[in-house]
Amino acid sequence: MQTKPFRIGTRGSPLALAQAHEARDRLMAAHGLPAEMFEIVVMSTKGDRITDRSLAAIGGKGLFTEELEEKLTSGELDFAVHSAKDMATKLPEGLALTAYLPREDIRDSFIGRTAPRLIELPHGATVGSASLRRQALIRRLRPDINVITFRGLVETRLRKLEEGQADATLLALAGLKRLGKVDVITEILDPDEFPPAPAQGAIAIESRIADARTNDLLAAINDGPTFDTVSCERGFLAALDGSCRTPIAGYAVCEGDHIRFFGMILTPDGQQVHTTTIEGHRRDAEALGTNAGQAIRAEAGSTFFEDWT
Repeated sequence: MQTKPFRIGTRGSPLALAQAHEARDRLMAAHGLPAEMFEIVVMSTKGDRITDRSLAAIGGKGLFTEELEEKLTSGELDFAVHSAKDMATKLPEGLALTAYLPREDIRDSFIGRTAPRLIELPHGATVGSASLRRQALIRRLRPDINVITFRGLVETRLRKLEEGQADATLLALAGLKRLGKVDVITEILDPDEFPPAPAQGAIAIESRIADARTNDLLAAINDGPTFDTVSCERGFLAALDGSCRTPIAGYAVCEGDHIRFFGMILTPDGQQVHTTTIEGHRRDAEALGTNAGQAIRAEAGSTFFEDWT
């Protein structure tokens, strides 16, 4: 019988802590365990410490997970809680994404200081975003707009906006909901026109493959539709070798045993776009995403990536 607390690894941002507490609370409810059976271990990652450059410039998604994964591999943590869209498609040996919490809203939100909607921004307005996907989609819809890099915590980006460093910014609706900050939103973007990042809105729990005790614990809170939709989206990413250096968007939707996926790749200027759709049975979710990625790569051709990466 477990007597020591389960050690939950997380980053220290308000959003990361909210996600870790949600995971803990769901585990407490599922297993009838007291809060004392869970210890939340806060860690700083390289991605948290370096905020003056884009993720693409300093190494990509693993910057938010490397330190947590090292402690997980060494056994100093039992599992780690992440924003699923921060996860690299290839995990360290021996680790796996074991469970996903029920997914929040996948959409992006627009926070406008000088106009309430992206389409209504004045000619030559400035929008702050660190995401290559968002930057490319903005340029696709509004090539006249000046896009600058905005990094940092949600609170930091909102402060920069208030200080007038940009006319607008974009943030994931899921994060603003979890932080209770939906009042700042001036527009929620249509995912068919402005598709989200793969795995956006999902909370992933990573653990050691060989740790059966912890994985049995986590199985009780795994949300099946979220597991399947994110597996499909990550399959798409993996087929494209997707990282923070590549503007890639896509999302899957489960309807009963059926799953439907829409994916998009763009050049950073947003002027070249390829899209794909695929559907099938949920049991084949990851393979469907992989097939979609392979199909869109073949359609775009190798020079689509080589010309600008």
